[in-house]
Amino acid sequence: MAEGLGLKGPRGWAFRDVSLRAGAGALVALEGPSGTGRTCLLLALTGRMKTQEGHAEVGGLRLPRKMAAVRRIAGLGQVPGVSELDPSLTVAEHLRERALLQRRFDGSVRALLRRPGTRAAEARARIAEALAAAGLDLAALPKGERTSVRDLERLEALRLSIALALMGRPRLIGVDDTDLKLSDADRAEAWALLRAVAAGGTTVLAVCSEAPADALRITTVGTAAATPATGPAEPTEPGTAAGPGTAAGPGTATEPTAVTEPAAAEEPAETAETTPATEPAAAEGPAAATEDDITEEGAADALAETGRA
Repeated sequence: MAEGLGLKGPRGWAFRDVSLRAGAGALVALEGPSGTGRTCLLLALTGRMKTQEGHAEVGGLRLPRKMAAVRRIAGLGQVPGVSELDPSLTVAEHLRERALLQRRFDGSVRALLRRPGTRAAEARARIAEALAAAGLDLAALPKGERTSVRDLERLEALRLSIALALMGRPRLIGVDDTDLKLSDADRAEAWALLRAVAAGGTTVLAVCSEAPADALRITTVGTAAATPATGPAEPTEPGTAAGPGTAAGPGTATEPTAVTEPAAAEEPAETAETTPATEPAAAEGPAAATEDDITEEGAADALAETGRA
């Protein structure tokens, strides 16, 4: 659940006024063009970015206050600059590394004291379970589990990133660029995979350029040229943006409100003949974005800060 959620970067808002409700096992598609705050919204809802407006709840944990707790129950697939696969490592090395990290940071003290053979068997079982859920067949890869990530097809890399996220048995999983550089057939397989994950009870947040019809759709849009408002704006349809760069999905907690753009500044009055010449008037054209506009730069800055963290 999210209500009035907004995140601001150094150069503007990445997204604003996002409201949605999704139950356990839902498939939520964050749809929109690149640079409209889709990835920032994904990272905010998985506890990786701190919002400045509104609030959200994930598994009963309130954001942004309980970000660390949300991160423990929310997994991430491949997100550029945040959780990328290492192209120099093999598939097996990625899986073993994630199993070690899972045992070290998410396991109980009692689990650390178990015999090495028992721990190894549990790690193998967890890896096998995640691979089956992600539909990744190691035997079908060019070099099996020794295949380098750089040699994987786009859909195979997506399956591997989802398998790594599922090893933590999360209640929520976020996937970025779900349909990027995929053929129609591969895109259909990717969405079928995410539906299967959601059917298992894990809520799925998927960033995409075009959402499937059966997904809960949250649409983000970029800012347009500012023009004076001449009348009340029409309310948006469910699942579309409620304003520039904002998103609102079906079942939102608040009704869409009219958004007006700042009025254009009046032209200065003419001065007397004895007054020195004034500065030349600005050339006509689209009005500059205001501080409240949702900008691509704002989203990029927010993502850069998260990558550095």
